Amino acid sequence: MSRSIWALPHFRWAAIAVLERNFLVWRKLMGPAIVLNFGEPLIYLLGLGLGLGHWVGTVAGLPYLVFLASGVVASSAMTTVSFEGMYSVFTRMVPQKTYDAMMATPMDIDDIVLGEIIWAALKGLFSAVAILVVAAVLGAVPGGWMALWALPVVFLMGLAFAGPAIIMSAVAGSYDFFNYYFVLIVTPMFMLSGVFFPTDSFPAALQAVVQFLPLTHAVEVIRPVIVGQPVTQIGAHLAVLSGFAVLSFYLAVAMVRRRLWV
Repeated sequence: MSRSIWALPHFRWAAIAVLERNFLVWRKLMGPAIVLNFGEPLIYLLGLGLGLGHWVGTVAGLPYLVFLASGVVASSAMTTVSFEGMYSVFTRMVPQKTYDAMMATPMDIDDIVLGEIIWAALKGLFSAVAILVVAAVLGAVPGGWMALWALPVVFLMGLAFAGPAIIMSAVAGSYDFFNYYFVLIVTPMFMLSGVFFPTDSFPAALQAVVQFLPLTHAVEVIRPVIVGQPVTQIGAHLAVLSGFAVLSFYLAVAMVRRRLWV
């Protein structure tokens, strides 16, 4: 190939074809997907929000069910995006060789990666909507209709997490490789980013560390919006998420080019 793998990616409408293709496949499996997206948050919110919340009471001035629901909106979207960007993308890239077929058309790797990132972010957004619906039914969305402003933030967060997941797919030798990412990246963020308890309960050094985690910044915006409170430092939080999204997109394109340009 004449282009370097590190050349800046381009943005073309051809990426929409990837979205259309993935949607048509997902539509055949949407029944189990809907059950999963609604059933999992219901278990979380009933088991932890109502069960544990009965003993915890309030956290950061909020009923624990409300505190947990707003955090799970963000964490569940992160998990959904990560699964899509790794397991689904790897399947299309390696065993199925779907990308080889796509590149036989006028579409190139930049289009494929952009389409996959947007698709993964959309699946994360759907997951967040499902959790919001369940939380609203349980009375855990005191912000009312203002909570819908959390959805654009969820989509941006999805873009920020899709790139790193696709990078893992581009360097993975098998599905087992993804265990490293979930154990070393996803699980620590799930536990340390303010989903289950406020980050200000940590020692000062750990509080500084969690500020480098994108999920922390997503929760810091999504929770106040859902509960109807003002968001502090919203510009800084959105800038961090945007930075992760842009940089990881560039690196994802480079890594997929390196894998597929043979």
